[in-house]
Amino acid sequence: MMNHAATTANAAATAAAAPPYLSVNNVEVIYDHVILVLKGVSLQVPQGKIVALLGANGAGKSTTLKTISTLLRGERGDVTKGEVQFKGERIDQLTPNELVKRGLSQVMEGRHCFGHLSIEENLLTGAYTRNASRAELKESLEKVYHYFPRLRERRASQAGYTSGGEQQMCAIGRALMAKPSMILLDEPSMGIAPQIVEEIFGIVKDLNSKENVSFLLAEQNTSIALRYADFGYILENGRVVMEGAAAELSANEDVKEFYLGVSGAGRKSFRDMKFYRRRKRWLA
Repeated sequence: MMNHAATTANAAATAAAAPPYLSVNNVEVIYDHVILVLKGVSLQVPQGKIVALLGANGAGKSTTLKTISTLLRGERGDVTKGEVQFKGERIDQLTPNELVKRGLSQVMEGRHCFGHLSIEENLLTGAYTRNASRAELKESLEKVYHYFPRLRERRASQAGYTSGGEQQMCAIGRALMAKPSMILLDEPSMGIAPQIVEEIFGIVKDLNSKENVSFLLAEQNTSIALRYADFGYILENGRVVMEGAAAELSANEDVKEFYLGVSGAGRKSFRDMKFYRRRKRWLA
């Protein structure tokens, strides 16, 4: 009979050999056949983890998410190099609809609720790719309302007249109605009160731990993202300049100085040190 140590070693070897749940491999993206936005971006998301994609506005975070979800084509963007794989299969040639059916959904920056529909009607639109019975839809709605009790209270309210935080909850809840195994979450904190941001990130953590939903979230608020994520990548000018476990990034002096606004010498501007000097230190 195989002993416990051997069993553990075999399990670890199997896990190491397994492909990442989501893999972006050396992707290059050009808009309008002219503007180079992503320059060889590579990243991985293990199954059941939360990975943060960090960086300033314009660093390429949203473009990376749209490349994965294939929504890029609707904005005259093209993947000119590299590939994206999900569950071990290449997906960058599929349609967004096909990806949702495979379990990958994106929550766009800016919430994008249907303002003229009620909260519950918005949520139901998220299940359009499923051939679900009424009982199954009711079960899915109850699960969304369990995680977002505010939405239960506002279920009959017109979405356009709800708060920014409620609309963000609605957008995430709508994605959940498709029963995804991975969600791409773009700037969930944008334009939302700090206490609501904490509530939303707490719910994301619950969905990850209790429902095993994997997350890749793009976020400018580095501090809160690293508190809830397992791993992080930092983008600058369309390139990954740093990566690591969330705790390691939070403790890194360069990250503290340029993204968390703290350092041994006090607060400094992001532009106070030239890019090549920071890059040299990070990649050394």
